Amino acid sequence: MSPSTAPTSTGTRGETVPTVPPANPAVDTADVYALLERGRSLATPVLRAAVNRLAPPMDTVAAYHFGWIDAEGRPSDGDGGKAVRPALALLSAEAAGAAPEKGIPGAVAVELVHNFSLLHDDLMDGDEQRRHRDTVWKMHGPAQAILVGDALFALANEVLLELGTVEAGRATRRLTTASRKLIDGQAQDISFEHRERVTVEECLEMEGNKTGALLACAVSIGAVLGGADDRTADTLEAYGHHLGLAFQAVDDLLGIWGDPGATGKQTWSDLRQRKKSLPVVAALAAGGSASERLGELLAADAKSTDFQNFSEEEFAARAALIEEAGGREWTSQEARRQHAVAIEALDGVDMPEKIRAQLTALADFVVVRKR
Repeated sequence: MSPSTAPTSTGTRGETVPTVPPANPAVDTADVYALLERGRSLATPVLRAAVNRLAPPMDTVAAYHFGWIDAEGRPSDGDGGKAVRPALALLSAEAAGAAPEKGIPGAVAVELVHNFSLLHDDLMDGDEQRRHRDTVWKMHGPAQAILVGDALFALANEVLLELGTVEAGRATRRLTTASRKLIDGQAQDISFEHRERVTVEECLEMEGNKTGALLACAVSIGAVLGGADDRTADTLEAYGHHLGLAFQAVDDLLGIWGDPGATGKQTWSDLRQRKKSLPVVAALAAGGSASERLGELLAADAKSTDFQNFSEEEFAARAALIEEAGGREWTSQEARRQHAVAIEALDGVDMPEKIRAQLTALADFVVVRKR
């Protein structure tokens, strides 16, 4: 977040932050869902073809992960995710004045890297469910989760480089940089679980790497493949970076207070994993009795040998303290602040107004997701 480049106001802890836009931006959900479906329908055939290159059983394991087959290997219409990144890659190409199809290899490459990270993250976090199904490591074992994740990462670069163009080389450099930042973010996230205190600034840096970097790449890679110069691509990346921070802030809220029926994860999921997500970090930094009590509980939790057997009531009590200390509201406000900075970045790119409106609608959709 850059106070020097956005309207500012005083935040809940006295820091300077961008002015918060209205809590509920006007989102034309029909248009957004059409954009998401376009990204999914154009990218999926190319994505399937890439996955089919994998040696057995990795091809089958990957197909299960993507929701194309069920646990018995039968064709499935499983939930393959929202397809926000493919939608952004296609819009990125159009922002540069190219046809959306120019962005398809970039959309596929970004999706492959994203799913590489999901396969490894689920294993590292011990998550047994994703999209209401057993995760790959739970179904097929840790070794397959690691191998298939590695294979998807390699495929991502292959899909781009086989285009054999100068633009493909530029796009691959952006993708590899984003991938390295994503891995940095995951390493930071894991290290935070073993620390009693993490600053808000550290948490935002971690989330900017773990989530913002790949979204930033998604919204620039199509433009690069469409022939855009680096200034245009960098400006679109700024939009994507701040959109990623807004996206992650909402996910952090869902990680504590989300409905398991909607998220596909356990209640109080992030608290069970001792994650230092934004609501937790903001609550600990807020000061006051609720903040102090929360800090005492979390410090005791880190030393507990019985943490995994805590009751629902114990996790609910921690969530209540986070909310009482202001962590929930601060994170909700942060999602809106990052949304505002993302939208402002679009002013730096000369693009068709229709594309600007669609990028704005996607950003609005991210911020007002159920939380």
